[in-house]
Amino acid sequence: MSTRRISSEARVGNIGIGGTNPIRIQSMGTVNTNNTEGCVAQAKRIIDAGGELVRFTTQGVREAENMKNISARLKADGYTTPLVADVHFTAHTADVAALYCEKVRINPGNYVDPGRTFKHLEYTDEEYAAELQKIEAKLVPFLNICKEHHTAVRIGVNHGSLSDRIMSRYGDTPEGIVESCMEFLRIFRREQFNDVVISIKASNTVVMVTTVRLLVKTMDKEDMHYPLHLGVTEAGEGEDGRIKSAVGIGALLTEGIGDTIRVSLSEEPECEIPVARKLVDMIPECTQLRAEAEAGIKDDTITLAIDAPDWETLQLKAAMAVGALLIDRKATKLVITSNSSIASPTSLTSLADGILQAARIKFTKTEYISCPGCGRTLYNLQETIAKIKAATKDLVGLKIGIMGCIVNGPGEMADADYGYVGAGRGKISLYKAKECVEKNIPEEEAVEKLLELIRKDRA
Repeated sequence: MSTRRISSEARVGNIGIGGTNPIRIQSMGTVNTNNTEGCVAQAKRIIDAGGELVRFTTQGVREAENMKNISARLKADGYTTPLVADVHFTAHTADVAALYCEKVRINPGNYVDPGRTFKHLEYTDEEYAAELQKIEAKLVPFLNICKEHHTAVRIGVNHGSLSDRIMSRYGDTPEGIVESCMEFLRIFRREQFNDVVISIKASNTVVMVTTVRLLVKTMDKEDMHYPLHLGVTEAGEGEDGRIKSAVGIGALLTEGIGDTIRVSLSEEPECEIPVARKLVDMIPECTQLRAEAEAGIKDDTITLAIDAPDWETLQLKAAMAVGALLIDRKATKLVITSNSSIASPTSLTSLADGILQAARIKFTKTEYISCPGCGRTLYNLQETIAKIKAATKDLVGLKIGIMGCIVNGPGEMADADYGYVGAGRGKISLYKAKECVEKNIPEEEAVEKLLELIRKDRA
């Protein structure tokens, strides 16, 4: 059985993350943060389902200031769960959010650096050092506000939103992702700010697992032991989203890595909580199953015998048990057997194929990279996903990204053949890989335009 990585503790409101605390479970609201009533109702559903932190996007100062009203309403109704503000692009918004929230998430990819444009930039060492000084000039006043108001911080690096500066020096690599995080973390340590949680996320499970492992090694080398938040971004919905999350998050949990998790599903946010709870509860059993499966590898094949009380639990358990073995290419074939009456040979074969696809080994169906949505999403995400999936489900091997906004959209398109990205209220932009090929399409026309683009290319 794995031993959980020992980390320091970060205090977030009335709870601790890391240290000897249990693994915390969280989710993120999808309601516009200016909608106080909607956010309060959604937060209550997340908390009632077992969520221990609730995050809302704060795309501007107005939204950050309204977190005060959301917090007050929840506390008046007896809900004291910590609230987290999610900040992108405007550092000043983080300063405001720190006044009203128990925790603020900042993204190194766009906290000071401009949004990613995929341009290659040339820096001398002196020019690069000057860019780091710009980050420090913004970050230190923010940390002072957080110290004064006892506000924790998450350094949240997303593979889909690395800056052009990082990409130009390190490439689109795990080393670049880790360095994006470490630049900020070194400033935190110099400023003796310790209520910090780290996350590195990607929609590609191999990238996510490889990079988090590298981050742990890098922090250990520099004598840092901050708590880690785990998640697979844009995992999707339904069984695909659950399997993909279990492969990535589960691989690390069975290695003792992880202090708080979020399962990002393109569904109502409270639906994420029971799935996350199962992953945490299954750590001991899946760690043992992983060891047994590894010991039994033969002819490049993992044979996994597994039972569970219901189909979702069986899916999650299987994906979690073998995720790391497949990501590490200990084997590239998977056979699942079960004595459970809920599982047929056909369903078990389909599950094995789904796990192999989630581990980026074998593609047997269309791949959907879809975000869970947030207050930045200005179109009906779940309805759109359903339409696109219905029209493209038979296009084996094709990868389609369906993204609520531009924060991670263009970046995650690098792992997709086509992208459907929210560009504004009721407006959509379409991508082929990294290239935007059509902008600001009316929402009611956008799905058909995407299908026309795919049909034209495949013809």
